Amino acid sequence: MSLARPLPRAARRRWLPPTSMIVPVATVLLTLLLGLLLIALTNVPVPDAIDAFIDGAFGSGYVIAASINRAVAYTLVGLGFIIAARANLTNVGGEGQIAVGGMAATAVALYGGAEHLPLGLAFLWPMAAAVAAGAAWGALAGILKVKSGTNEVISTLLLTFIGIWLLYWSVQSVGLLRRPMTTSATLPESLEIPDPTRLPLLTGDPSVPLNIGLPITIVLAFAVWLVLAKTVFGWQLRAVGLNERAAQRAGIAHAGITVAAMAIAGAFGGLAGAVMLQGDQYLLKVGFSSGYGFDGLVIGLLARGSPLGVVAGALLFGFLRSGGINMEMVAQVPSAIVMVIQGLIVVSLAAMSFWLDRTR
Repeated sequence: MSLARPLPRAARRRWLPPTSMIVPVATVLLTLLLGLLLIALTNVPVPDAIDAFIDGAFGSGYVIAASINRAVAYTLVGLGFIIAARANLTNVGGEGQIAVGGMAATAVALYGGAEHLPLGLAFLWPMAAAVAAGAAWGALAGILKVKSGTNEVISTLLLTFIGIWLLYWSVQSVGLLRRPMTTSATLPESLEIPDPTRLPLLTGDPSVPLNIGLPITIVLAFAVWLVLAKTVFGWQLRAVGLNERAAQRAGIAHAGITVAAMAIAGAFGGLAGAVMLQGDQYLLKVGFSSGYGFDGLVIGLLARGSPLGVVAGALLFGFLRSGGINMEMVAQVPSAIVMVIQGLIVVSLAAMSFWLDRTR
């Protein structure tokens, strides 16, 4: 007869993964299986598509680093989104904030004397300029909301179009950021930024191009968690988000909090633009933002206010983007199918989040 007694049910439950961890993973796996079915319907051999995806996302140190670099930009936009969301504000302007951040970083890196600065300031000064530009772009939407009641969804969306067209203008005009036109075939893009203004590589090896943007983003993600969970400003954001009138009666300057939240969200978007320019692309061109702002918005929505959720979602989207690009190039999977699979993942995760909320 065994003298061992079974663990109480509550104790056994502590050893099991929580539902909030199991369900999202299962949801993503099921959605990927559905994606494979869609690929099969296009007459593309599924094993070839899987091999291409794995090779594009994890096949070498270079592609892994590229996926993580994408995730860094997504994370920054997503962090900005959840800060604004804590105050019940919706920042859909990440794409425009990336654009103005990229323009500011390019201008300072090329013409602001940054390359001659010592002690790492050569790459920090363009980043600071991008943060300031993004913050100003976000603050403008906050001011419009406070002063005239303009809905921030509308204002940030319209400011996105303005930012993208400003970027287009800047790289089309020789008097702004376009490289000197030596021939009629000169592309509408800026000069490459000087080497000292590029983000230092963590590995020192260009074949594994992880840059210093990764640790900066990790530190910022922790800082956002700390601010939202442990500081007076985080409490004020939450108070304004829950009930603006009650917060005002409690002595909280709701107008200042609104503008500050949008400015911080914009600053993160601007920083994402700097990281993309200085850590990966090295020049400004049409299509520079590449939809990162809208993907970061989706990641922020799915994270439901959690910085850790933003990081996890950004990594998922970063590797999905890399694998999807390679599937399209190598296995000839239609690009529309890749976008449909990504959309299915977003919809299924959103439905899963709703279900989890209903079952709590």
